[in-house]
Amino acid sequence: MLDVRGLTKKYRNQAVVDHVTFTVPPGEVTGYLGPNGSGKSTTVKMLAGLLPATSGQILWNGNDIRQDPIGFKRALGYVPEEAYVYPHLTGLEYLELIGRLRQLPERQVERKANELLRLLWLQEYRHAPISSYSKGMKQRVLLAGALLHNPDLLILDEPLSGLDVTSALLLHELIAELARHGKTILYISHVLEVTEKVCARVIMLYQGKIVANDEVSRLRDLMQLPSLEQIFRQLARQEDVGSAALEIAALIEEA
Repeated sequence: MLDVRGLTKKYRNQAVVDHVTFTVPPGEVTGYLGPNGSGKSTTVKMLAGLLPATSGQILWNGNDIRQDPIGFKRALGYVPEEAYVYPHLTGLEYLELIGRLRQLPERQVERKANELLRLLWLQEYRHAPISSYSKGMKQRVLLAGALLHNPDLLILDEPLSGLDVTSALLLHELIAELARHGKTILYISHVLEVTEKVCARVIMLYQGKIVANDEVSRLRDLMQLPSLEQIFRQLARQEDVGSAALEIAALIEEA
């Protein structure tokens, strides 16, 4: 279980993540939602060990990750929002590098890397440099790299970025299957309709604070609204996007 307690990050005494507390249980997909600037990316970077927290704790299976950061990272599979990969490497070389950094047996890496590339429809491109890959192909390579060592915890930050419809459907099915295998999965997104389909529980962040944390179905019941998008608009107190769209359309048509 991933247990986040009072997690806070401040810049110049301004809290961008403000005493955030939640748990992500095994065998369940938990969504972490929020508009741009709400503190999602900062939270993810702290969870992944890329950014130190100002205060608070991150516990993995009851242990503070600061006590054994290497052990925690061995259990972690992380897909970042931006597909930063070494462009001069081929897809296969990238996965081989990840396997060696993870200290996996060479034969296991070779077998798993080739199979993952095949199953993610990248086999014919495995010897092509990543610089020639589309954004969606790079995203699939990142996913393969995150899964290569069989992590217990998956943090997926906007994992659908750049994926075509078929790849997105595959990812949805894969996430559900991994949850059934007992993986702990945190799914970060601002695409509400997708998150509603993928996640069993949703945490909503607004201006660095959690404004909701409950099962999707229960949130709909509590708010007496038919969709997660409407719930999100009410909880996050966002502007009326429909009115804004009408005003923008009218503005650009002005002489």
